[in-house]
Amino acid sequence: MDFSFVKIFDVTFIKKEVELLVFETYQKMSEKAADAVIKLIRQKRNAVVSPASGNSPEGLYRNFVERVNQENIKVSELFFVGLDEWMGMNGSDEGSCRYYLNEQLFFPLKINEEKIAFFDGRAENSEAECQRIDKAISEHNGIDLAIVGLGMNGHVGMNEPGTSPALLAHISQIDPVTAAVGQKYFREKTNLSSGLTLGIANLLEAKNIMLVVSGSKKAEILKKVLEEKISIEIPASLLRNHSNFSVYADAEAASLLKK
Repeated sequence: MDFSFVKIFDVTFIKKEVELLVFETYQKMSEKAADAVIKLIRQKRNAVVSPASGNSPEGLYRNFVERVNQENIKVSELFFVGLDEWMGMNGSDEGSCRYYLNEQLFFPLKINEEKIAFFDGRAENSEAECQRIDKAISEHNGIDLAIVGLGMNGHVGMNEPGTSPALLAHISQIDPVTAAVGQKYFREKTNLSSGLTLGIANLLEAKNIMLVVSGSKKAEILKKVLEEKISIEIPASLLRNHSNFSVYADAEAASLLKK
């Protein structure tokens, strides 16, 4: 999309079954994404939410926490399912997915541990850990909202290019691109060769999927996700098969999209 001649505020584009919402700034995008989450939990207080860690959804979580506190929104009945985690890590490791979500979401909202099902990358039996997460999803009647980010190579969660869309929670072998980008979360160089993640099948079974994308660095891959052929080589493109798939993007991330 060419934004050189139009000032974007709250613009909605419909691309087949995809709802694409583009906002002029990251802050505005984050506010509107938080609005959507709040609307959902007001409709269903015991909603099951699967939040991604990462830079793009950080503003969403910040705005969500602020609104919850300001408006006394009840969140104690929510249940959270972790999207993914690096192998060999859990919430005790700075830089882990759980660590970031603790800081951005779980601790500020004072969520009880019993209301969280999160991959433990330090568990002795990783396969059993995947089965535990799948069971938790099933016992809570599925995910109501999956909040996901977009990897530089098109991955979603830790579903790397070439991953079968039929997989539920599974052990993932990390792509070199993801491993290189993931170093930004750690103070020292860290081995990021594998992880635990919900599968594309888990996400497609969710009632709603929200993809949050920000920054010019994501413009090229977002264009591929939305405009190229749906393919396992671009895992996030598979989400276009979902009937309730929404993309929240700032103008920088959407800058290469066609009108």
